[in-house]
Amino acid sequence: MSTLLADTGNPDLGLLRAINGLAVSAPRWLDSAVSWIGEYGILLGLAAVCLTAWLQARRRPDAPVAVAGLLWAPLAVAISELANLPISAIVDRPRPFVDHPELEVLVEGKEGTLSFVSDHSAMSMGIAVALLLVNRRLGLVAGALALLQGFCRMYMGVHYPTDVIGGFALATAVVLLLAPLAMAVLVPFCHALTRTAAAPLVVARKPARGGAGDGRSRRRREPAAVEQPAPESDLAA
Repeated sequence: MSTLLADTGNPDLGLLRAINGLAVSAPRWLDSAVSWIGEYGILLGLAAVCLTAWLQARRRPDAPVAVAGLLWAPLAVAISELANLPISAIVDRPRPFVDHPELEVLVEGKEGTLSFVSDHSAMSMGIAVALLLVNRRLGLVAGALALLQGFCRMYMGVHYPTDVIGGFALATAVVLLLAPLAMAVLVPFCHALTRTAAAPLVVARKPARGGAGDGRSRRRREPAAVEQPAPESDLAA
């Protein structure tokens, strides 16, 4: 079957062979570890990063806005995956090991699926870019995981480098281009949640501080604070 990207080009295929070639000489336990990480591990790691970001966002002064930004992450990933359906059908690019059987394939069951763009790469980068808009530090952590995801997909022999780059580009475009529209809907939604029983999902409850005794002690200290400026006024005179 002819495809738009049937001729992958030397740089694309050359880089894939260089990265996938590492799997040939690596011990079997390492190949198994990379396969699990590239298929499931990084996505689980990103879920943990998102959970951490949510716990931190609930404590921020702008908690409804921060939580709205985090809600945009999974929504953006879903939109990216939907957008990839027609893209994959139009490009119609088979997996690299179909045209190049000499590649080392570390995961089974991919023969009947298309290669462009990489779903795993799109999901990982979509979460990373969305997190970067809310929490720069955790966004950078997620970005590093997304880059590792792309490397693992090539190491496993299931994607060309351009598949990974395409996934990164698609997710980044969706997150950034649609973020203003998404936030215009999600921010009021999160503000509305703060007035319902679901408020703890958006704003962390602050522990009660002090009591009647604390208030009296503060009132007792106030006169001393008022009397201190007197010496300063004498010096000025």
